[in-house]
Amino acid sequence: MRSWLTVAPVIAAGALCASMLGAQRPAPTSRTLASAPLYMPRTVKQAMANGTRSPDGRPGPHYWENHARYVMTVTASPPNRTITGTEQIAYVNNSPEALQHLVIKLFINIHKPGAPREGGASADYLTSGVHIDRFAVNGQTTQWPDNPRYFTWVPVTLAEPLAPHDTVHLAFDWHYEISKEAGREGMLDSTTYYLAYFYPRVAVYDDYNGWDTMDFTDEQEFYSDFNDYDVTIRVPANYVVWGTGTLNDPASVLQPEYAQRLQSSFTSDQVIHVATPADNAAHRVTQQNATNAWHFTATNIPDMAFALSDHYDWDAASVVVDDATHRRASVQSAFNDTAADFHHMVSFGQHALGWLSHNWPGVPYPYEKSTIVQGSADMEYPMMVNDGSEADTTFSRFVAEHEIAHTYFPFYMGINETRYGMMDEGWATTFEYLIGVADIGKAAEDKFYEQFRVTGWIHDPSPLEDLPIITPEDVLKGAAYGNNAYGKASLGYLAAKDLLGDAQFRTGLHTFIDRWHGKHPIPWDFFNTMNDATGRNLNWFWHNWYFTNNYIDLALRSATRATGGYDIAIDNIGGMAAPVDLVATYTDGTTQRVHETPAIWEANQREARVHLATGKTLKSLVLDGGIWMDANEADNKWPR
Repeated sequence: MRSWLTVAPVIAAGALCASMLGAQRPAPTSRTLASAPLYMPRTVKQAMANGTRSPDGRPGPHYWENHARYVMTVTASPPNRTITGTEQIAYVNNSPEALQHLVIKLFINIHKPGAPREGGASADYLTSGVHIDRFAVNGQTTQWPDNPRYFTWVPVTLAEPLAPHDTVHLAFDWHYEISKEAGREGMLDSTTYYLAYFYPRVAVYDDYNGWDTMDFTDEQEFYSDFNDYDVTIRVPANYVVWGTGTLNDPASVLQPEYAQRLQSSFTSDQVIHVATPADNAAHRVTQQNATNAWHFTATNIPDMAFALSDHYDWDAASVVVDDATHRRASVQSAFNDTAADFHHMVSFGQHALGWLSHNWPGVPYPYEKSTIVQGSADMEYPMMVNDGSEADTTFSRFVAEHEIAHTYFPFYMGINETRYGMMDEGWATTFEYLIGVADIGKAAEDKFYEQFRVTGWIHDPSPLEDLPIITPEDVLKGAAYGNNAYGKASLGYLAAKDLLGDAQFRTGLHTFIDRWHGKHPIPWDFFNTMNDATGRNLNWFWHNWYFTNNYIDLALRSATRATGGYDIAIDNIGGMAAPVDLVATYTDGTTQRVHETPAIWEANQREARVHLATGKTLKSLVLDGGIWMDANEADNKWPR
């Protein structure tokens, strides 16, 4: 997601307090810091002891995760706002415990009056929520526990415990009224709907936290198992449906010419206009059945999302994402013809998929397609993006690149983004920065990044802004959440890249992705994997950036003549192990730039010395942090 608003104060208090108290202790000495273990929640320590996770960052020998197969049919008939659905879920318990109950997530209940949410809700936003019309367990119709205490998650007690490695079969019939006010989902206009989080689902039950019972408050995001999906969306003639996964038998819903255009786009570098305004107006695009059944399937994926409209333009092309196999990924876009930026969106998507696949993270895009739909949320979904239209096409491209980057984190990597947004928003922001440097140049991207990702944190001295990044994000509010999940986390990854160099950083990142894609990694899996893959104990760095309330504030203390040049003394007032860039101006008018990686702070995180090799006479010095903006720039010059 591109931005943030505010968040709900729901907290596992012990974890937060332990994290904060760990950060406030006196800093370890330089000799003990490098090898000191990182703070670890007790539940994560237990997972290590149980062998589901390993100290070297690998999934443990006893790692497990649960899995389900969803088969559902959903019907939408705009402008009627009622969405109806029926589904069967086969849920497999791969855990070693017998499950006495299940937790069912009903995210659409965020629209119910009284639901816990951040901020107010307009009349157009509110609905009566999800109505469960029928619920069955193993074929037996069961009373749905419609308890007014629960909104976006509901506990369901099982008549018999679900034994390890056994399967329970659930069935739901449900309906809800789609919200008039579009956000992450809802009505984009009277005949264009975005369907996300629309179905009852089993929550994640994992090895370190048990059942996920975090409320969805319409701010922090989601946590999902990897499941298999078979979804049919039934809509009237002349409605096109775009969605996650493979569209099966396109000829059954598209007229031959349009099915052929779509098929041609899968191997085309050039944008193909699958459906134009004239095509839509003439009712030439879809089969002219009273109802068309759009059938989508996907395996080992955390969610499904769909958009439908009777008037959106439809563009498509493709791009090579894997040079070794010459595999292509489809890029599609659906939009109002009046949205000028969206006429470029397929090209933006091609560029993003190609660049991300070949540069950073440098892993071939793992899915078959990406569809960018004109909406309002600037929000990511597996193989789908819901973006607003922008007058500035550079900004439109930036947003699309950020949302597409989320394919890797959280979808491919199975992040718990509700609690550890640093692991998905932080990475998407990092890739957003790196592709931006390639797109518009470092100077322009640095300014853009500073404006959107750093300025708020550095220029707000309130205590909430300096909470450790590792603080579970489901307990944070407003900018404290946004800074920790986006800008601060991203700066930490970029600082690690600077510290390690591109080759070692890539080795660590690729090892992490190889080990954990399709699973549920947590921050300690990343830190430990990076240490293991690079052969370097970086705990001093991870502790400094992610487990303390440090901030960036450097100061030039002195510059003294020394053999072969000058010795520069730098104080680290804020404590953050940021890179150092010195710009020296000499009396002859020349300048010299010296860069030091965060390694400068390993021995002593409060002060460092830099030797400036020169035979010239020094006139002045400036600390130029770039994207590592300084909280107090008044002491960044010498002489003062």
